Formats: sequence, C-alpha cells, structure tokens
Amino acid sequence: MLTRVQVENAKAKEKAYRLFDGRGLYLEVSPSGGRYWRLKYRFAGKEKRISLGVYPEVGIKEARDRCDEARRKVAARIDPSEQRKAEKLITVQKAANTFEAVAREWFALHSPRWVASHSDKLIRRLENYIFPWLGTRPIADLKPVELLAALRRIETKGVNETAHRALQVCGRVMRYAVATGRADRDFTRDLAGALAPVKERHLASITEPTQVAALLRAIDSYNGSFVTKCALRLAPLVFVRPGELRMAEWTEFDFEKQEWRIPAARTKMRALHLVPLSKQAVAVLQELQPLTGDQRFVFPGERGRDRAMSNNTVNAALRRLGYSRTEMTGHGFRSMASTLLNEQGWNAYSASW
Repeated sequence: MLTRVQVENAKAKEKAYRLFDGRGLYLEVSPSGGRYWRLKYRFAGKEKRISLGVYPEVGIKEARDRCDEARRKVAARIDPSEQRKAEKLITVQKAANTFEAVAREWFALHSPRWVASHSDKLIRRLENYIFPWLGTRPIADLKPVELLAALRRIETKGVNETAHRALQVCGRVMRYAVATGRADRDFTRDLAGALAPVKERHLASITEPTQVAALLRAIDSYNGSFVTKCALRLAPLVFVRPGELRMAEWTEFDFEKQEWRIPAARTKMRALHLVPLSKQAVAVLQELQPLTGDQRFVFPGERGRDRAMSNNTVNAALRRLGYSRTEMTGHGFRSMASTLLNEQGWNAYSASW
C-alpha cells in the first residue's frame, strides 16, 4: 500500500507512470506533475477504469474510501463508470430544463392561439415576477416553498390578484413539464389556499331593469358622434367584449342570415364566435352602413378610416351621458345581459344563447 511520503514524493517523469496501492487503486503521475487517483476493475468480463479524484484535494484515505464504494457497486452488479455517465447526463438535462426554458417552450407552443394582449400579459407576468427568482432552477428540482416565496414578493406589492394569476400560469407550465417528462408532478396544487384571497371586483354595470331602461333612453338621446351612438345602441343588443365590438368589420356581417361571425383571430379563446343578430341590431347596422359601409371597420376611429374606434370611446360617451366609471362601463353591457338573462331563467352554459 502507498504511504503519504511516497505519494508526495512522486515526481513527474518524461512519461506518465503509475503507483499501485492495491485492489485496483493506483496513482497516475502525468508528465506535467499532476497526480490522479484511478481505479481499475472488471465488469461483465471487461477491464474498465474510473477516476476517483486528484491529489492532494483527495487524500489517500478518501481515495481508498471511494475505491471501496466503487467496488461495492461492482459487487452489486452496478457499473460505477456507467452510473457516473448517467448522473452526468441527468445533471446536463436538468441544467437545460430550467423553469424558464420549459416555460418559454410552453409559451411558444400555445401563444399562437391567443390574442396578442393575453399573451403579452402572460409572458410579462413570468418575466417580471417568476423568472428573476426561479428561472435558472432545474424545473424537476423546484419545491413548493420556492414558488411560494416568489408569489409572496408579489403579494407585498399589494397585487394579490396578480399573485393568483402567476400561480395559475406556473401550474400550466408545470403540467406541461410533467407531460413532456421534465418533472414528476405539478406541485403548484400544493399551494392551494396558501395565498391571501382576492377581494372580488365587479365591473361597473347597471342591472336593475328600470335603470337599464333609463340608460337605453339616454343612449337614444346621445347627441355626439353618430358612429359612437350606433356603437352604444348595438352594445346592449349583442353584449360582446368591447374590443370585439369596436374592431368589428363589415365583411363579418350577414344580414340575410342575421348573424355576425367574429373570426377566431379576434376572440379571446381563439375560436370562431357566432353572434345572432336581432332585428333591432340589424336595423342599427343598416342605419350606419351608408356612412361607414365603404370602409373596413364598422366603427372607424376619428383619426383615420383605416383605424378602428379607440378603446376609450364608448366609456367616454357613457361619461358624457352622465354615468360615472363606478356606475357603467363598456364592458358592463356583458354583465348587464348575463344578470338579466339569468334572472329570467336562462342558463349561462346553455347553447340556446
């Protein structure tokens, strides 16, 4: 067996040489003077070698301990060299499959089906609140407490709703990681109830029937832009999202079939949305058609024929009619319709409406 003196006095020679310790363990001295612990062993009838460290970082005793551990693996029919390669591969894979890498892969896969505003909000949420803290971590090694710490930072800013939305996005990323073999489970489910509850907010809307009637009369008396007046008149008849209304194009309407086909590219869910048109809705559109029918947009903006109405136009018109932002908004026409129809027995999930 080698002694400490023998190892320390091992000088470089013109060619590499070996000093044997026993049981396959030896010290290899390179021409540059480096001293490397090696183990020679046989596995499945083949002679193999494995590195056990560099002297003096790894002393004689530790080298012998590593030798014993490797030989125990061989006895258990485990090839220490192949095991080391497998562990190295796992380490490399983990480094490549960081949370940010997997999240961006998931985003690239799904974002083409989303509207730009939705995808922009989602990726900014990750970039601002999650990636700075967890982006470089291997996704397979992440723990619930780590994500919770990142979400707590959002809560300290007073935006609890953003924290909840960030958790939802992380859950979708984790489920994608599980599906693609980069993680074992979606641990975000463990955080259910861990965040402060969000105070429910309702968009301002008028839902009391007599007040709705007063609103409709006020719209009929609107003396501003005729285009804006038509948008106000149509909103309670179709109750689509404000963005879908102001971006409406004449080519989407079929008066004979009395329907409005909103293309998938402009809907939040990236699916064709068919809106039935009542006789009153058709009448509003036909009244407006002589004015804007030769243009792309049904409700063009004041700054140019090739641009749609501003997203603030309807809300500004409601303010002009005397309704504050806490009383009624352009988006409020949807909740108005939903509330009144539900009260009359219509099922929100029924295909009949």
